[in-house]
Amino acid sequence: MKKKQTKGIETLTHDAEKRKNLPSAEYESLMRRAEEAPPNVSYPRGGAGLEGEKADRDPDLDPQLVWRGKNDSDLVVPAPPLYIQEKVHPKAIIDDLGRVTDTERRANDPQIDMFADFNGLPNDAARTEFYRHDANWSNRMILGDSLQVMTSLAEREGLRGRVQCIYLAPPYGIKFNSNFQWSTTSRDVKDGKREHITREPEQVKAFRDTWRDGIHSYLDYLRDRLIVARDLLTESGSIFVQIGDENVHRVRMVMDEVFGEGNFVAIVALKKTGGQSSQLLAGVFDYLLWYGREKERTKYRRLFFRKVPGDEGAQQFNWIELLDGTRQQLGKDKNTKDIPKGLRLFQSYPLVSMDASVKDQPFVWQRKKFLPSANRHWSVTRSGLHRLALANRLLGAGNTLRFVNFLDDYPVTPYTNLWTDTRPSGFAQDKIYVVQTTTKVIERCLLMTTDPGDLILDPTCGSGTTAYVAEQWGRRWITIDTSRVALALARARIMGARYPYYLLADSRAGQMKKAELEHIAPATHATGGDVRQGFVYERVPHITLKAIANNAEIDTIWEERQPAILAALEKLNAALRGHTFPFPITSGGRAGKEVRFDAPENNRVTLPSGEQVPAHELLEWEVPREAPGDWPQTAKASLAAFWTARIERQKEMDKSIAARAEFELLYDKPFEDKGAVRVAGPFTVESLSPHRVMGMDEGRAPDPHALIEADGGQTTDCAIITDGKEWDFVQMVLENLRTAGVQQAHKEDRITFTSLTGWPGYYICAEGKYREGSDKDDGETGPEKRAGIFIGPEFGTVSRADLAAAAREALDSGFDVLIACAFHFDAHSSEFDKLGPIPVLKARMNADLHMAEDLKNTGQGNLFVIFGEPDITIIEPEDDAGNDKIRIKVNGVDVFHPQTGEVRADGPDGIACWFIDTDYDEESFFVRHAYFLGANDPYKALKTTLKAEIDEAAWASLDSDTSRPFPRPKSGRVAVKVINHLGDEVMKVIKV
Repeated sequence: MKKKQTKGIETLTHDAEKRKNLPSAEYESLMRRAEEAPPNVSYPRGGAGLEGEKADRDPDLDPQLVWRGKNDSDLVVPAPPLYIQEKVHPKAIIDDLGRVTDTERRANDPQIDMFADFNGLPNDAARTEFYRHDANWSNRMILGDSLQVMTSLAEREGLRGRVQCIYLAPPYGIKFNSNFQWSTTSRDVKDGKREHITREPEQVKAFRDTWRDGIHSYLDYLRDRLIVARDLLTESGSIFVQIGDENVHRVRMVMDEVFGEGNFVAIVALKKTGGQSSQLLAGVFDYLLWYGREKERTKYRRLFFRKVPGDEGAQQFNWIELLDGTRQQLGKDKNTKDIPKGLRLFQSYPLVSMDASVKDQPFVWQRKKFLPSANRHWSVTRSGLHRLALANRLLGAGNTLRFVNFLDDYPVTPYTNLWTDTRPSGFAQDKIYVVQTTTKVIERCLLMTTDPGDLILDPTCGSGTTAYVAEQWGRRWITIDTSRVALALARARIMGARYPYYLLADSRAGQMKKAELEHIAPATHATGGDVRQGFVYERVPHITLKAIANNAEIDTIWEERQPAILAALEKLNAALRGHTFPFPITSGGRAGKEVRFDAPENNRVTLPSGEQVPAHELLEWEVPREAPGDWPQTAKASLAAFWTARIERQKEMDKSIAARAEFELLYDKPFEDKGAVRVAGPFTVESLSPHRVMGMDEGRAPDPHALIEADGGQTTDCAIITDGKEWDFVQMVLENLRTAGVQQAHKEDRITFTSLTGWPGYYICAEGKYREGSDKDDGETGPEKRAGIFIGPEFGTVSRADLAAAAREALDSGFDVLIACAFHFDAHSSEFDKLGPIPVLKARMNADLHMAEDLKNTGQGNLFVIFGEPDITIIEPEDDAGNDKIRIKVNGVDVFHPQTGEVRADGPDGIACWFIDTDYDEESFFVRHAYFLGANDPYKALKTTLKAEIDEAAWASLDSDTSRPFPRPKSGRVAVKVINHLGDEVMKVIKV
């Protein structure tokens, strides 16, 4: 039995590229003192570098878009640090499944740790010297406000002027469902429906910032991000903004101001649907606004689509050359799409150009004289016309001489700014996000403006389509979103993606393929797999009229081959001499007349060119492809010899024409290695950490307005981690906390405060007193407890370092318990529940507390709810000899559902995915095992491709609440991260 061939599993890495080493979430505490006040970066309104153009503008004459607050102040953006939450290497996960399938290899081969040198730092000390060293490049998925993230990339990481392409898809209109998706399990988002409103704090802030003042806020939002985006672009870089017809006119004017009118490249119309019901004219297009950083330097790779007979770009090809070499025009009722293979379509192309010549330029072809029409001249020289005649590229149409332009001379046509093939096919192309762009649109933009290895940025990640496409085509990528739901979907999509393995130009296989295409010997220099040198692309000829006219080799081939053809023609005429049946002529100067083979020897015919030829002989272009039935057998043999010689000459000429023609590279059609499949390269999941706004500036007296009034009328000064007007927010939180209390996981366990007063702490801002068991039905109460109240940011996330600092302060102040109130806690904080004797209660605040009036009032009373942790079980190995492998089972997680204000003990059904770092070093979380529960299977495509390499049982293990067995960790620790369908993350570290 033939052994089934297996595919190699490959990935692309960018070894020559580096990125700054960032702190992981575990190292956040080392960064905080130095980074508590991140630097502010000021951007001039309207875009830097346009001073000259703006100076030339006449404000009284030049039209401008004006909105409320447009020019109030310069744009000042903080540049906070970024923290790595996860390090993901999809190939490591697939390789692990392969080891499960191949028991023999699993037993004998040691597992290669692909995370061993993920960072590539020079020494151990460099691991904690953040932003100072260059680390290995890995692609990036970042949670946070794109404005701050882009500023951080420019200011802290030196990416200013290094991004080649930015793809921005801002909200199309002022509707909630044009922006956000509330769950990974549902794309059905209805504007105004209470249950479908996202409660993620970053999302709510984005919504409020964008729509607080209607279209005025929208324009502010977009203009600010365009200014920062422009700062990141290279001189040859491009930005694409995808927008609908509702705001395309406004957005273009904003982009004119930011990038300069002179840097506008194109507006592309995208077909988005086949038809829409409308009382008036239906709209079926979206738009792409394309601007260059500097238009004259913009990188551009022309893309093409194949000419299809009868379709756009090929309607004029209505002539056909049959297998016998005869040519005929197709009737109007003939469908050119039905032409059999092997026949060549062509168009009769004009041979003249505008304007008259100084003198008449008659040209004789097939003994017939041709002249340009009035006020025209030949497009090529007389010698060029002669070569076209020798190459059989001329066609006489009445008294007009035309060029035979075959469809396969240039079988493609460039794309224009009308893209009608971008409409999703089938059922929304397996759409997973409420606003998801088709891959074809982004693919075309990236291929037009970037090369492999270039850096792509998408400030509006959504479902991760830009990252998905950039990964496929060997580009580096950074993608940003404020939504955890979006990043959860994007992360899963990239982890399970299957890509073709394209031949690298800098590889031995690529060298061989390129040599084959160019008909040269293969290069012999060493290869290094550098993706920046590109792929090996398919190519098509671009044969032009002038290329044939200037090909001197045609003359040489004619001179070498013509004697054999003339000799064969002479034998044919000799075999036909005396034949009594006349032969009608259909082409050339004798068209419409007859050749009489029995005419007298001295009988001659004068042709339109003035030349005389024997009346009984055929000329070269008059010889038929097939012999008439009345011809003698000897003539038929001579006819076959004639056409053999002529066809050989034509083949050699066509080969010369093709070899000397220019060609076009098809950048969207690289050659594939069918024996390999590619998965995504390494990437990180990162986030902003909210920075602290100090209650008082260093060296300045307390602000009398920055005070909280407590129950007893006393006032306190404290510092709150928040993003702006912290005092109104804190007072509102404390008032609600005083009346609502804190709901714990069980309904009967509610903390009800007897008093809540201000506290002059750095992290602790209030003291709450309550009695244990005060809500019990039997009326009995326990001793009074003092709780230190810590309030997190209004928009942002509380980290483990924040909790640790607040807990230390609570311990020093003699509190019995710390209650931390926040809209969101990061995954690492979930395992932090105690510092010495001080319990740390993490109370999730209902997002209704900071929603706008039209988003308030879910009708539920639980405003502060203790957040749960994952319920994990370690399954020890059975008593098999030598088996020391353990498994992890996730039973569920207590999750606060903000739509209902309830805490539910969700089982595995409430989990979107969960990851394991099977050897957690407390420095970084490496995703070594990944499991995806529910309907969305990111590995669906890989399962089909790798059926021979990985069996069904191994694939099935990915959809499980119980992990595959793995060796006990050398570190003695395992970290488990659980993500639910709302994008909430919790992490637990287990000692084993």
